[in-house]
Amino acid sequence: MEMKVAPMAVFMFKDSEGFASAILEALHPNPSSSFTRIQDTFDLSLDGYGIKNLKASGNLFHFVDDHGTYKISIVVMQHYEPPELACALNEVLNKIAGNNSSLMPTLLVPFLVESSKVKGKSITLRSDESKRLIFSKQIGENTDIMQALLNKTLELPSSLQIQHETFACFHHFVRVMKLPTFFLIGQISEYLDNKSTKQHEVICVIGEILASATGLQFSEDRVVWNPKKTSGESKEPWRALYG
Repeated sequence: MEMKVAPMAVFMFKDSEGFASAILEALHPNPSSSFTRIQDTFDLSLDGYGIKNLKASGNLFHFVDDHGTYKISIVVMQHYEPPELACALNEVLNKIAGNNSSLMPTLLVPFLVESSKVKGKSITLRSDESKRLIFSKQIGENTDIMQALLNKTLELPSSLQIQHETFACFHHFVRVMKLPTFFLIGQISEYLDNKSTKQHEVICVIGEILASATGLQFSEDRVVWNPKKTSGESKEPWRALYG
């Protein structure tokens, strides 16, 4: 059984800080469009992985036109930790990909990543470049939409590594499945201090990029962002599993 989504889908994970909900609430149909939003849920069994007490769950938000055609979808999946993360994500992505490779949707996958988890040689921006730096990584053919997104972001250089468990797992699966995917990666500080305003700006830049690709409207005044302080860098021993 396939999971029906539009030809373009934004894919996010529920998080304690509210990044996914901030993007979800701020993205809405353009007043000039005929789009309406409908909501659904998914609850997929993980019995095939030997996991009996947990399911791959989440919410689906579809923007449909006046003919009932799915134009844009937003997938918001529950948060999972390894090793259940790999099982749940594999199940959901397989349901989205389906059996027809010619009709696979394009996924837009935004992440907020703590700066401490971006490892490698730092990048110096020219004075005329935006200070609102959003990295991107593309999987699949270079379509017009992909190229437009690349023009608004900085392609993740090979000298940098994102040490983020969910990103690493997602990246691995879409490469194997050859699922067209565009990652948007915004860096934030793991220590609040005076950085909350900057974090809000990063979220809004990501939201505007998503809006430009989907034809939706992003309203900055709808963004609610209340990050929690963290104490140091967390360790993610499972990252090596995904290469």
